[in-house]
Amino acid sequence: MQHLSISLRCCPTSYLELSIEERASIQVGQAQGMSLRHIAQLLGRAPSTISREIRRNQMAQNGYCARHAQRQREKRRVVYRPARKLSLGTERFDLIVHMLRRRLSPEQISGKFKTMKPPDLRDAYVCRGTIYTAIYALPAGHLRKELIHCLRQGGDFQPSCPNGCL
Repeated sequence: MQHLSISLRCCPTSYLELSIEERASIQVGQAQGMSLRHIAQLLGRAPSTISREIRRNQMAQNGYCARHAQRQREKRRVVYRPARKLSLGTERFDLIVHMLRRRLSPEQISGKFKTMKPPDLRDAYVCRGTIYTAIYALPAGHLRKELIHCLRQGGDFQPSCPNGCL
């Protein structure tokens, strides 16, 4: 039996998550009887990463399947990704747009959200960084230009949120 030598070192991932190609390589490597350490070496990953991946995504009867592992990853990712606090067209976003048009700064809006308790807006508080991010993440167009102009600096000033509240 000839072993397939797959090396994905040419495409290093900037994020630690395994790609579908790496998962497929794990599946092929296991089918060919390669050790976990050998698969890890071919992929340029730690053996513990490969072991954890197989343990987490192994199917009862069929062993490890890359497609199943990828679907499981997508399900876990959706569960743990929090919903955006400021999405275009939501009541909270419209309220912030209204306040920006009244020439309130994101800092002032954030302070007002701390004190007011709107009944329809559960967890209404948003930090200034979230407001800036929502404005600058808008697609290019009239609303984005208008909101940037409403900011007191009126330019590309986007302070970061020190508490990581984005």
